[in-house]
Amino acid sequence: MLVTELESLGATGIAIAEGGVGFQGEARTAYRANLHSRFASRVLWSVLSGRYRSEDDIYLAIRACDWTRCFDASRSIRVNVSAIRSPLRSLDFLTLRIKDAVCDRFRDAGGSRPDVDTANPDVRIHAFLTAEEFTVYLDTSGEALFKRGYRSQANEAPLRENLAAGIVKLTGWTPQEALLDPMCGGATFLIEAALAARGVPPGANRGFGFQKLKDYDPMIWESVQDEARADRAPDSLRIFGSDRSARAVESARRNIASAGLTDAVHLAQVDALAIAPPAESGVLIMNPPYGVRMGDEDRLAEFYPRLGDSLKRRFAGWRAYIFTADLRLPKLIGLAPSKRIPLFNGALECRLYEFRIVAGSMRRR
Repeated sequence: MLVTELESLGATGIAIAEGGVGFQGEARTAYRANLHSRFASRVLWSVLSGRYRSEDDIYLAIRACDWTRCFDASRSIRVNVSAIRSPLRSLDFLTLRIKDAVCDRFRDAGGSRPDVDTANPDVRIHAFLTAEEFTVYLDTSGEALFKRGYRSQANEAPLRENLAAGIVKLTGWTPQEALLDPMCGGATFLIEAALAARGVPPGANRGFGFQKLKDYDPMIWESVQDEARADRAPDSLRIFGSDRSARAVESARRNIASAGLTDAVHLAQVDALAIAPPAESGVLIMNPPYGVRMGDEDRLAEFYPRLGDSLKRRFAGWRAYIFTADLRLPKLIGLAPSKRIPLFNGALECRLYEFRIVAGSMRRR
């Protein structure tokens, strides 16, 4: 999905890599990718790579890079290091060495060195190591791209926005269909679906890391934003959400209003087992809670059969998609999934199950 998205944004040289997608393009392409990508976590600009055997090899290579051409010493920095099969003993120590290399390069230029800010840096530097090679990136996104800027409470939901957008895309939902999330929580699925349907860029209400770099061109950025505003589609939508918790519904309402979608999403306080379908057919999507505390698993084992019965009785003609880390769900819900898509919510392995709800027996059909 990310490859297709990048193609539509004018990227070239697109290649799937481990943990991401590589591409080429000018500044305009990078700006577009940050503004429009619904699925990416970050857009990283590769500035340096090489082979290494020790921390000193990486330190010397990074110190030789002219960082003063990339950003001013007045900008604060943060360094992140990740590795696969690296022989180095301590990534924390390497993080300090990379920070020293960048700061020493500024000192070599005869000026002041940048300060370190691990909480809210102006410039983020990422280093990635394999067994023999390293690559250093400048982060053009700044805050992770899943932080769209519409969520009213930072810790209200376990589902990241780019994952929710990807799941909505995987369901095949189109704006001509009804969409329902009967356990909507903070309304992440609903908001991501509505933003995509109306052509609103997910990054429309936030800033980006590239705006802190020396080569930032505000005129190009303004034209990219103008293009995005011209492409928006004011479609009327049939998007519905509900939750049995009044607190969740109020949180959803705030998030929807913050995203500018009050007229696009209809909310109600209803138990998922009691809700009536808002249309004859459509897409139902949900992320039910899964057992993380003592006793949760027993309660869910009672809930899933009741959910399956409710879907069979009320939602014939609908496609239901359930995203969960509880792999017992297909057995307990009493429905045969037509698809099982492996996905990860952070480090947690999950499944997106598709159930096509039909009247009568699925076996006879």
